Amino acid sequence: MTPPRPAACICVLLLGAVACAGSGGPAIARVAPSPARGPLALRVVYPPPQGRASVGAGEWWALVADSTFRIQARDSTFIFGSVGRTDAVLTLNGRRIPVYPTGGWIAWVALPDDSVATFDLVAAAGADTARLTYVARVNRGFTPAIAAAWIDTTSFRPSGDRWIQPGEGLRLSVRAAPGATVRTIAPSGDTIPFIEDQAPADLPWGQIAFGTTSPPVRPPISGRYVTWWARSFGPDPGPVMFPPPPPPPDDSSWAQLEVIVGADTARAGWPLRLGIVAPDVPQLIVVNDDTAGTGTTDSILAGRPTPYGTYNWFFPTGTIARVSGRWNDQVRLQLSRASAAWVDAADVQPFRPGLPPAAGPARSVRLVPGERSVVLRMPLPARLPFRVDEAERELVVTLYGVAADMDWIQYGGTDPLVRLLAYGQPAEDETTVTVTLAEPVWGYRTRWVGSDLLLEIRRPPRIDPRRPLRGRRIALDAGHPPGGATGPTGIREPDVVLGVVRKARRLLEERGATVILTRDADAPVALVARPRLAESADADVLVSVHANALPDGVNPYVNNGTSVYYFHPRSAPLARHLNRALVRELGFPDLGMGRGDLALARPTWMPAVLAEGLFMMLPDQEAVLASEAGQWHYARGLVDGIAAFLRERAAVQR
Repeated sequence: MTPPRPAACICVLLLGAVACAGSGGPAIARVAPSPARGPLALRVVYPPPQGRASVGAGEWWALVADSTFRIQARDSTFIFGSVGRTDAVLTLNGRRIPVYPTGGWIAWVALPDDSVATFDLVAAAGADTARLTYVARVNRGFTPAIAAAWIDTTSFRPSGDRWIQPGEGLRLSVRAAPGATVRTIAPSGDTIPFIEDQAPADLPWGQIAFGTTSPPVRPPISGRYVTWWARSFGPDPGPVMFPPPPPPPDDSSWAQLEVIVGADTARAGWPLRLGIVAPDVPQLIVVNDDTAGTGTTDSILAGRPTPYGTYNWFFPTGTIARVSGRWNDQVRLQLSRASAAWVDAADVQPFRPGLPPAAGPARSVRLVPGERSVVLRMPLPARLPFRVDEAERELVVTLYGVAADMDWIQYGGTDPLVRLLAYGQPAEDETTVTVTLAEPVWGYRTRWVGSDLLLEIRRPPRIDPRRPLRGRRIALDAGHPPGGATGPTGIREPDVVLGVVRKARRLLEERGATVILTRDADAPVALVARPRLAESADADVLVSVHANALPDGVNPYVNNGTSVYYFHPRSAPLARHLNRALVRELGFPDLGMGRGDLALARPTWMPAVLAEGLFMMLPDQEAVLASEAGQWHYARGLVDGIAAFLRERAAVQR
């Protein structure tokens, strides 16, 4: 038998504010943590220390953060750790910091206008006192020189090697002395003037991703200059796929930036080689994310709308495309005249030098029904790039670089899952094939057979609305290791979530489900292996279980609680039901569901989400996650959310 649900609600103090149950149901009992009665010992967990510091009564210790670590915030950030005793009184730089019964603490602190932050911690309990001076480095970036004219040499954008198409143009930006005359002199003698940029400063990515309050209006960055350039710039970067080593910094072929303020002038070489991709010599590549032949990759290369951006395309190994640009280790693939994708250069290889792009139309398509899926076969002139988009009951395949010649669309029988097949020609070199389904999309996958593209569409499982979990195959992923968050008292995320998924497995099996755990031990499991295991087990649902943490500079006082992330539209209902159930069970603030570019949320064969039940870095939430009772609450929320999703899907089945 599993432990019964407690009936009472115990609200606890969270960072000086009361945190009670969220919306969506009655308040749920909180975990009453066991008091910490160990020796008085000051410990800092974050920023990560260079080793550990445990100090005794009457001693003063000094400790520095990891030498490779820099606080990535400007004005404020958090620091957390533990003191070993419930009854300790803690101050940080003279300010009283609440100590949770577990001995854990967290503080939101101001940062000095310096590259080094010093935190003086004093803990007292009875006659014992412990003192620790903790030093961490702050990423302050470039510091302007005292001279009137100066150049922030870390602000050149872009830098490195870049290739563009003829007439394409490129935005150049740099930070330099405000009010200056700024220009670049190219090796050809061309002078390129800059103007001061009036755009507001960018928000830190952490605030964009996790902030729950309206950000303040940000003024323009003082001394940011921009211009536009559409010709070669700096030394010749050579062929787009085989760039030679760059010349030394003092080589005269680098373009020179000049910043002039009165009689004072600052100069610096712009570290950019800008070349032009020759349009009359097409460079083709073939996708291969496993050039070493390890067999440990997912054989899928992600394509992005911008270099290093979010994933938007998924190209299987063997896909062939034309190169139209490059920026350092990112290669731009020209999918069609209007569409391009950026991919990792390490995962593409030159394909038959001198070979022209494939020509020919997309021929008639054929649907092949099967017991567990239906397969749409699309013959193509080559393994061309494609993209699959989904709506609630629709899959749309966009084929790039090809026109349609589909006199015949063969259904292969009247399959009840497929209502309609249709094609479209939104552009001369883009073809769409649309599959309209009788039920909401459950899952799909693609693969190449020769030059035929196969889209396999999964049949939804038959669900009993009275017992929605019975007979279902549920994959649970205990997030990490490697990596993972650590709480103030040293509790590790990988240990906590493994306890949660084991309890959830027990609850699911009691209700008739078969459970697949991607990890059932402490040993690390590669990220790519986890969704692969769920797919090979033909799981109906995949849920990755985590405990959250914030990036530097995001205030944990107001940004904490429960959230669930999805990637594909079909997984949004699962994320919504899970989020509601977890908020009801755990009783902390509701951060809501969100779309996240996360590996465990990207599988296409089944609905897949990633749950962030609570924040590992907050003392009271760490205590819930670390306790048996708290883990049962988390596990029940997972099971209830999955069951609610399946029950909803059962209601729409024919």
